[in-house]
Amino acid sequence: MLWLLLLLGVALLLAGGASLVKGATGIAEAYGIPPLVVGLTVVAFGTSAPELVVNLVGAVRGQTELAFGNIAGSNIANLALVLGTAAVITPIAIEGQIIKREIPLLMLATATLLLLTLDPLLRLVDVSLIDRSDALVLILLFGIFIYITVMDFANKNSDVLIDEMTAHPINIPTSKRNDWLFVLAGIVGLSIGGEFTIRYGSELALTLGMRPAIIGMVIVAVGTSMPELVTSVIAATRKEADLCVGNVIGSNLFNSLMALPLSALVTPVSVPNLGSLDIFVSLLLTIALVLIFLFGKAVMSRKTGLVFLAIYFGYITARVWVG
Repeated sequence: MLWLLLLLGVALLLAGGASLVKGATGIAEAYGIPPLVVGLTVVAFGTSAPELVVNLVGAVRGQTELAFGNIAGSNIANLALVLGTAAVITPIAIEGQIIKREIPLLMLATATLLLLTLDPLLRLVDVSLIDRSDALVLILLFGIFIYITVMDFANKNSDVLIDEMTAHPINIPTSKRNDWLFVLAGIVGLSIGGEFTIRYGSELALTLGMRPAIIGMVIVAVGTSMPELVTSVIAATRKEADLCVGNVIGSNLFNSLMALPLSALVTPVSVPNLGSLDIFVSLLLTIALVLIFLFGKAVMSRKTGLVFLAIYFGYITARVWVG
């Protein structure tokens, strides 16, 4: 029964996130906001809404280990499971722009998060926490990422933005009842799904004799990463490599620099046993993308995709065994 309730919670998270994106996009377009801007904001952040809600609910309920496991597991799943699956479907070309900007930013964010989890080593304390001061550092890094992204987009696409604004003049609708209902349904679904996921995920961990962080890494993280998996698989079949890789990099940046620190602002997030190792593995996978670009002719082949999948399932199996 706990398994079913946990899966129901994850399903509600996914349905709620999809409903929220659909309604918010409709409202934004109805008010004349260009689709390009909508894509950069509502859709990009909406696909990471499940991770954010799980972490916020976990912080409120004091289940921060499961919340941390969700972020660490989701980041690993995005890099190894999502990209690996997409590469097996069709080889992925890694664009030079992503190597020059997005991946270095992700490496910086992951390395910073790794350092913040090393309290026993750096502060000589017994417990490792992501506290409120750590959260502010991560959120400031996210602000830098948004600024760089928006300014780069605006500089390169100023003419496109003007055309979009001209083609979509502001037209305030008299009624957008359906879109508001989608937003409301999305908020309700995310709220109930987050509550179910945290509550029954924690109970399942106790029943199985596992730490909540393991449940967060194995079950919750994969479930909340499904939007990224679906998006990247579709992008791979359409040979849109920049969207495929960019989706993963953007999601991991949002997870590390917004979802986790916002939870820490509510209550300090405890770093579970081997949590620093999980972040270190994410860093190694990010570095591997750079090596593929340098030595693999900038293409993630099917063989490399299989290696990434093997790394994911091997590491998760080892973590479950240890946990």
